[in-house]
Amino acid sequence: MERMFLVTFPFFFTYFAQSICLNVSRPNIFMVMSDAFDGRLSFDPGSKVVQLPYINYLRQLGSTFLNAYTNSPICCPSRAAMWSGQFVHLTQSWNNYKCLEANATTWMDLLEENGYLTKMMGKLDFTSGSHSVSNRVEAWTRDVPFLLTQEGRPVSQLVGNMSTIKVMKKDWQNTDQASQWIRHRAAFSNQPFALYLGLNLPHPYKTESLGPTAGGSTFRSSPYWLSKVSHKLVSVPKWLPMAAMHPVDYYSTLTKNCSGDFTEEEIKSIRAFYYAMCAEADAMLGEVISALRESKLLSNTVVIFTADHGELAMEHRQFYKMSMFEGSSHVPLLVMGPGLMSDLQVNQPVSLVDLYPTVLEISEISALSHLSGYSLLPLISKSRGISKKQHPGWVLSEYHGCNVNASTYMLRSGQWKYIVYSDGISLPPQLFDLSLDKDELHNVVHKFPDVQSRLESLLRSIVDYPQVSSTVHLYNKKAFGKWRWGLGKNYSHVIAGLRWHVDWQKDVLAHEKAIETWLNGTL
Repeated sequence: MERMFLVTFPFFFTYFAQSICLNVSRPNIFMVMSDAFDGRLSFDPGSKVVQLPYINYLRQLGSTFLNAYTNSPICCPSRAAMWSGQFVHLTQSWNNYKCLEANATTWMDLLEENGYLTKMMGKLDFTSGSHSVSNRVEAWTRDVPFLLTQEGRPVSQLVGNMSTIKVMKKDWQNTDQASQWIRHRAAFSNQPFALYLGLNLPHPYKTESLGPTAGGSTFRSSPYWLSKVSHKLVSVPKWLPMAAMHPVDYYSTLTKNCSGDFTEEEIKSIRAFYYAMCAEADAMLGEVISALRESKLLSNTVVIFTADHGELAMEHRQFYKMSMFEGSSHVPLLVMGPGLMSDLQVNQPVSLVDLYPTVLEISEISALSHLSGYSLLPLISKSRGISKKQHPGWVLSEYHGCNVNASTYMLRSGQWKYIVYSDGISLPPQLFDLSLDKDELHNVVHKFPDVQSRLESLLRSIVDYPQVSSTVHLYNKKAFGKWRWGLGKNYSHVIAGLRWHVDWQKDVLAHEKAIETWLNGTL
């Protein structure tokens, strides 16, 4: 027994010492993912419209990605892409109801398996089965020729006074818990830690006056946060006439209840309140950064700030997301930490799937072969001894959910944004030159056929999008049919209570006929 102890103890001591050395050398990782944060606010000129001191802090001491995109401009599929590192068509994360399975391996799982102390707080929203019945039915029935009003008319709402700081109380509660976890758990651990904080802000609030099926169409803030907005810089976006809109954008405007008249005062108010909500989210980021600094952990922590998607805030006569326009698809991405560049702006287009391999490389874990993304460290690291797998220079985003009546695919490469729909034939494509047309009002697809041909070939080499669109179409019919038959006699009662654009009871026979025709395959 004594001899066994003498042999075992040196082994144990050597292992323990190596473990401590490994843990000390690997940085901590702290990620904040906000909801519906327009990435263009994280750098000039957008950053001038609202005071965001902690995002500015990350920008000065870290790297800012000027062209970061969501892989799907809606909550659950976007987060599914970030947590899985795969494009949404590969995981079949089609809508807010159909995303990852509960046992899917996330990068946080791998960090825990490899010695990290891990914690996930706040909004996660990347697994199947969540969100409202209305939300999933709207996605399933988008091919049926009737409309659902998915949201109430967008409005702004003032609450509290100049001393009202904690407007989104749930987010503040989660932020406080994250700060306490750092001070009382992470600060006393001999392991590196990985902390994720998901915020609801600046996502618009549910419009309670519209009843239990209402969506989020209220932009709510207090005088305190509105004081952070430079109101003279709040613009009124240019709109195309409804008749000149792309058919899919026209459908989106209708189903988002934005086809009516809006005064300039209404539009500026909605946008100002949205910016104020961004300022409140920024303060939450700041509270956790302060906890890291006070706990003497900040110098060895990689801090990442991003969002699942953006917010149109009345651009293109829409609010919310579900669009490939910049306000909806462009997300913030700022990274600060040991060994990383300071005050760096990266023009390279990147997307949320790139975070998975980036986190793995930061934590010195071997990358998985099936990932869609690429590590961002070659773009921002001071060291040369890093991943040799270079980013290809393009970004893919796709959308298959509600408020859009066709599967949508966006390819961003260089100055160009190329958007196609469904099978690529039944609806016209769009091409925007973002170097000249930042408002995305001029579709130049017919002016640059060579550019379209090149981008179309590149897109098809990445994804067989007509086949994916067909798969989504079949999924929608099967999922709706299963849900419908599962309700039995309660179906008529449940379907009548959803957010219909027209009076269901008045037009029940016409709607039933349209659904039957669709389910039977003649639509």
